[in-house]
This record gives sequence, structure tokens and C-alpha cells, in this order.
Amino acid sequence: MKEITLIPGDGIGTEVTAAVQKVLTAANQSIAWEIVNGGEGAYQATGQYIPDALLDSISTNKIAFKGPITTPIGKGFKSINVTLRQKYNTFANVRPVKSMEGIKTPFNNVDLVIIRENSEDLYCGIEHLVTEGVAESIKVITEKASLRIGEYAFQYAKKHGRNKVTSVHKANIMKISDGLFLDCIRRVAKKYPEIEYEEVIVDNMCMQLVMYPEKYDVLVLPNLYGDIVSDLAAGLVGGLGLVPGANIGEDIAIFEAVHGSAPQIAGKNEANPTACILSAAMMLDYINERSAADLIREAVAYVIREGKHTTKDIGGNATTEEMTEAICSYIRTVSINAAG
Repeated sequence: MKEITLIPGDGIGTEVTAAVQKVLTAANQSIAWEIVNGGEGAYQATGQYIPDALLDSISTNKIAFKGPITTPIGKGFKSINVTLRQKYNTFANVRPVKSMEGIKTPFNNVDLVIIRENSEDLYCGIEHLVTEGVAESIKVITEKASLRIGEYAFQYAKKHGRNKVTSVHKANIMKISDGLFLDCIRRVAKKYPEIEYEEVIVDNMCMQLVMYPEKYDVLVLPNLYGDIVSDLAAGLVGGLGLVPGANIGEDIAIFEAVHGSAPQIAGKNEANPTACILSAAMMLDYINERSAADLIREAVAYVIREGKHTTKDIGGNATTEEMTEAICSYIRTVSINAAG
């Protein structure tokens, strides 16, 4: 039985992580969940946003599933998500973005993967006041991290049968920092001549994505651009409630939906569980339970395509629990038919 750390999180976190547990049970996945919270709820209970028990659990289990967490804004406390990523060196943030039948958007042909460098850039949090009225943040780009994320991106493309990697940058302005990033990705690209490689300036990338998203396959970006572009891309397919995410390191991985804790609907049974459930499917891929992962994705696609048991944010009237049960029911039906 696999032991996995479960961080329910804040707001709707407990509801969507409960949905994940139900879906994985329906898919016959035997997981021993070690439940340790972090974030606002943990702070109220322990005085720590990231309790020592949580750090110990992740260090031991090596895999964590995290619900959305609330981090105080403008209060001097570093983002909990960023802190965990840097603590465990989960250097690759992976966000698949794909159109889903049944979701009304201007686009129906999006199928790309955003691979974001997760450990440095402005997210190092090195900032200070130079003098009164003048603040300075330091952007850190290193050869080691840039080569590593480039290698990950091309290996991902090769493993998943993707044909093109696009490097996104602003080296026309930040010639040294982004120039180093770009040089590193170019060096990696030379090792994979079978994969098409191109470079796009980040502002142009944003325009291209809302005009011709079908042109792109795998995007590799420094941390800040990856954060911004991944949210933009989520908007192309219906919003953050539909997009999964993973933070992958050398030996530790943290899986999470990319949306927030939505305190305004917490406890109302209205939260869309899709992003969390699809993130759980990515987690199953990671532990080599690919058939179960594919079945979960198939079940989510069916329920959304059918449209009878979807939450309000994607045009339905179902509760979180009703949508979750519809997904579980599909999984159980397919499993029974396959067995007999």
C-alpha cells in the first residue's frame, strides 16, 4: 500500500481533496493517506503555516497531494507553495492544458503542456528597499537550473510523443539572465534533433496563445513567465478549475490543482473537483498506475461531455459530491464491465 501525504488545505480544499480520495477508491487504488494540514487552518491550530509534522511527512513519504492553500498577502510571509517547492527542490512544474468537450470556450483544439522552472527566478524572494520609495527584487537564473529544466522538457516531449518544444523568454531585454536561460535550452535542444525547437518572446507568446493555441505543444519557461502563461492557458480551456498540476523533483513530487482556496464558496458543496481529480491522475502516472490514471481521465471527460452532473462554474447545477459520484460511478461501471 502506497503511503502519500495529504494536505487538505484551506477553503474548498477539504471538499476537493475528499473528492480525490473517493475517486481513487473507486479506481481500486489502495493508498494510506497521512493527513497533515498546512496553510491558514494549520496556522490557527499550531501557530505555523507549515508545521514541522508536514515537512516530516513529505520527507518520509516522498509524494504529497495538496489541496489549495491560503497564503497571507503582503504580510511578509513567503508563499507556502513556493516554500514547499524550494524546500524539496521540486524543480519542474508541469501543467497539461487540454480542451474538453462540453466546456464552452472559443477554442476546441488546445493540447499543450507547460513546463515551468520552479526553483529560482524572482521567486527566490530576494528583495529589499534600496532607499525610501525605491524597492529592488533580484532575478536569479542559473546554468544548472536552466539546463535541468530544459532536459526535463525535452525528455517529457520524447516520452509522451510530443513533437515540438518552445522556449519562452525575454532575452531581447534581459540579455544576461534570460540570455543564459535561452542559451541553456539551446544546448539541450541540440541533443534532441528529432524534436522541433523554437523560441518565442514572452509577450508575443501570450498573443500567440490566444490566437493560435493549436500551434504549440510543449512550452518551457523560467519561473515567472511560467506562472503567468500557465494561468493564461488555463483560460483558453475553461479556467483554473479544469487544469491539473504537478511539482516534480529528483525524488519528491507534490501534486496539486492550480486554483485557489475560494473561501467564498467553502462549505457550500459547489466547488468543481475536476482540477484536483486530474492532478490525482497525474500522481497515478508518477507511481506507474497508468491504466487507473487513464480511466479517471476518461471518467472526467465523460461526465463533463454529458453535462448532467457538472458544477455551476462549468454550466451545470450539480454539487461537488454529485459530480464526484458521477465520476466514481463511471469508473465502477467500466471496471465491472472489464472484469466480466
